[in-house]
Amino acid sequence: MTVDRQRVERLTRELLEAIGEDPDRPGLKQTPARMAELYSEFFDGVGEDAAEPLARTISVARGPAPDTLPSGAVLLRDIRFRSVCEHHLLPFAGHAHLAYLPGEQVVGLGALVRVVEILAARPQVQERLGEQIADTIAEHLDTRGVLVVLDASHGCVTMRGGRQTEASTLTIAARGEYTDAAARAELITLIGASTSSATQAKGSGTSG
Repeated sequence: MTVDRQRVERLTRELLEAIGEDPDRPGLKQTPARMAELYSEFFDGVGEDAAEPLARTISVARGPAPDTLPSGAVLLRDIRFRSVCEHHLLPFAGHAHLAYLPGEQVVGLGALVRVVEILAARPQVQERLGEQIADTIAEHLDTRGVLVVLDASHGCVTMRGGRQTEASTLTIAARGEYTDAAARAELITLIGASTSSATQAKGSGTSG
């Protein structure tokens, strides 16, 4: 679906007028066009098929090591994502961590990133976003289990209301074997280690 830029521009002008501003003053004159560009980028996932990137799979049995089928998880950590909360149209952003237990078919890692990007580029809530990512992978890949962990900071929490600037939200969506807490414990530990390392690196970078 293509965002109607002209309509976004028109509605942005109306919004500026509604809050008592003059959309023709120098500082705001280009704002409607900028908003149209911004919304075209933020919402380009509306109407897109999030499963399409998973259509091209790789056969393990017919690959370079046909006698070696994967027995453990494929874990892709620290995928940066941003979305827009559908309640207040404020952004939320953070990291996605994806894991799946492959069967005979695997997929290029970039395809998993695209699933996240497509589903995030629409009005969302974090809880649903994680479930949609998990469903898309579970339904369109040869998997025995899927785990999706999202860790994000929300503008509606950090910039309004209580303004809890350090607050973040963690959600977990599991399918197949990973619906068992014991089965996903190792992955949760690995993801936690990744988050801890990133925090320590950030801290050491700011202390110098």
